[in-house]
Amino acid sequence: MSSTVTARSRALLDTAFAAAVFVVSLALLAHGGPTPIRTSTQGLDALGVVLAACSAAPFVVWRRFPLTVFAVTAGASVLLAGFGYAADLVLGPIAALYLLAANTVWTARTAAVVAGLLMAYLGAAAYAQEAFPGVGLVHTALPWAVAWFAGERTRLRREQVAELQRRAVDAEREAERERLRAAREAERERRLAIVEERARIARDLHDSAGHAISLIAVRAGAARLRHHTDDDHSLQALQAVEDLARHTVAEIDQLVASLREDEPDMATPLGLASLDSLITHHTAAGLRAELDIKGSTQPLGSVADQAAYRILQQALANAARHGTGNTRIELDFTGTEFELTVTNPTRAGTPRRDGGHGLIGMRERAALAGGSLDAGRADGVFRVHARLPYGNVPA
Repeated sequence: MSSTVTARSRALLDTAFAAAVFVVSLALLAHGGPTPIRTSTQGLDALGVVLAACSAAPFVVWRRFPLTVFAVTAGASVLLAGFGYAADLVLGPIAALYLLAANTVWTARTAAVVAGLLMAYLGAAAYAQEAFPGVGLVHTALPWAVAWFAGERTRLRREQVAELQRRAVDAEREAERERLRAAREAERERRLAIVEERARIARDLHDSAGHAISLIAVRAGAARLRHHTDDDHSLQALQAVEDLARHTVAEIDQLVASLREDEPDMATPLGLASLDSLITHHTAAGLRAELDIKGSTQPLGSVADQAAYRILQQALANAARHGTGNTRIELDFTGTEFELTVTNPTRAGTPRRDGGHGLIGMRERAALAGGSLDAGRADGVFRVHARLPYGNVPA
């Protein structure tokens, strides 16, 4: 509907423009009257009106046929000059030449048509005046040149504006693509963070379950051995097994609930703040542990703090399963890195534990926190030594 209204408006505008050119052309022709060179001056006749109409009426279709419209209007001016009318300045071809230059790219064909019609006009004027048309050359060639120049500048300016608009649209589209790309990247990083958090929770679940099962096995074994000789200690061991099982179930429930959420809870996991509780659980299970802290306690980053807790948890579980005698825990805050060392005697003939899954998990924890871990048995003592950075230093 809007395109139909626009086309109708353009048609009305072109018709009005053609009528205005016709009126002005008649006024210019009537100003000096028809002046045949070989006859006396006469009034404006029907032929002059028809030729004036021919120089104006084609503007109704100039948008579709700009070169044809110029050729028809210029041809009418040639006839006016040839018949001896005062046609030194005819508006039709001037306006048509401006519209032609403003709306089409200048080509050799266009130049040939314009130059040919200009020469034809000058020849017709020379024939009618029987002399070289000096006044006609000035009054016709100069306005035509000005019309062409003005039309060409208008076209170039319009193309420049269109190019700037196109670039602005392209820049806006590119900016929109960049925004979408950034949004997709942010979404990808968010999902990656969720996946990483789920992996952390899964590791915690493995560590908690493995740690609890190890302690339960130790306490259950102790209760079984003392069942017939020491009922009180056997009952205490079973009570410790029950408490540990309840605590572990609660921790596993919390971890599984986090896994079931669309976005896991990013709450701070267990760290060295829970060190006393961890040692208490192991001593209740029968492990004899000594704690030695060197230097002033310094804060660890969340990743390093969790890694230190899980490494110590796994090391104590290994000591409870395979060790004999006292287990020594050393926390050293005096250097440029936090150092954690766990040593415990081992029974003769105990298999080496350098490559078990627990040790692999501890090394992975240390590496993810930006640190390192060494573990091995020598001279009947198994030693786990981890170095972790202070602060929030990622791997």
